[in-house]
Amino acid sequence: MANKDYYSILGVDKNASEDEIKSAYRRLAKKYHPDLNKTEEAANKFKEINEAYEVLGDPNKRANYDQFGSAEGNPFGAGGSSGGFGDFFGGNGGFSDIFSDIFSAFGGGARTGGRTLQKGEDIEISMNLTFEEACFGVEKNITIGKIEKCSQCNGTGAKNGREFTTCTNCQGTGRVRYQQNTMFGTTIRESVCPKCEGTGKIVKEKCDVCSGKGYKRVQKTVKVKIPAGIDNGQTLRMRGEGNAPLRDGINGDLNIHISVASHNILTRRENDLFLDLYLPFTTMLLGGKVDVPTLNGNYSLNIPELTPSGTVMRLKGKGVKLLNKDKYGDLLVTLKAECPKSLNKQTKEMLQNLANNYTENDYVKYSNYLKKMKK
Repeated sequence: MANKDYYSILGVDKNASEDEIKSAYRRLAKKYHPDLNKTEEAANKFKEINEAYEVLGDPNKRANYDQFGSAEGNPFGAGGSSGGFGDFFGGNGGFSDIFSDIFSAFGGGARTGGRTLQKGEDIEISMNLTFEEACFGVEKNITIGKIEKCSQCNGTGAKNGREFTTCTNCQGTGRVRYQQNTMFGTTIRESVCPKCEGTGKIVKEKCDVCSGKGYKRVQKTVKVKIPAGIDNGQTLRMRGEGNAPLRDGINGDLNIHISVASHNILTRRENDLFLDLYLPFTTMLLGGKVDVPTLNGNYSLNIPELTPSGTVMRLKGKGVKLLNKDKYGDLLVTLKAECPKSLNKQTKEMLQNLANNYTENDYVKYSNYLKKMKK
């Protein structure tokens, strides 16, 4: 251990902070993890990375290494370190945290029966919906590529699911313990069994279908039920529809990221719908009826006479359904008076006669404005 340049192995400077060292370690450990790299070169690299972090990730060992070139400190002192692959698992608190983080990256973490159960990787996809599909809900069939446990060998990797024996190195638990004597005393460290790679089984004859991997990549059609009221930017999670783990464990999830097209008239904000409705100024003055769109067809809206421009009319329950609830938002219609594009001579004279029939005091807000201006 003493002759290796651990800083170079992790690709960091000798003055690197603890966070920089931890970040470099995580990145390299994910890259060369045995679950994703089955080559001997990757396994050796993974072991070397763990060995480097075992030293640089511990403040005391790092100080000894910087001063004496060895994590054990003064070469004439007592104690020793086994180092190597087993040192990655257990030990000081920081290493346990890193261990959990690394396996989270591969979907792992749960323990049962003495064996670590991994969680398969999630699958991320995007789905486009029309405005109406999002409001009312819809069922769609989608085809995804995913990793599934081999049904022929039931994920064991062994022919017919039976051609394997219990690993004698770990007694079927998938994990082994190492005793380490140091200058601070004896410590017990635990790691994935290197002989069976954590499966607890030794395959005697490989499965013909998956070539002993225990899993295979397939194209699968999944029925997706989109709930009414889902909104743009939300994610629908289908638990267990993601990739199978590379060893014992549970499937990851299928995460569907929703993108909703806009409506040609209505605007949605959460569960309410909004409409800016421009009406002839004469309709605002005299009143009348006008059709407005809703999710369930047109609605006849009654406009009272002398309705001010900017008036908001709320149609209760005419909005979008709340997710997983039997409630609906509202439709809010903002009425805005619109003037004609042009006036002919006859119309102008009619309007002038109309204007002459009113004084400033007939317009409350305008009259108040003028009074404030005079002060």
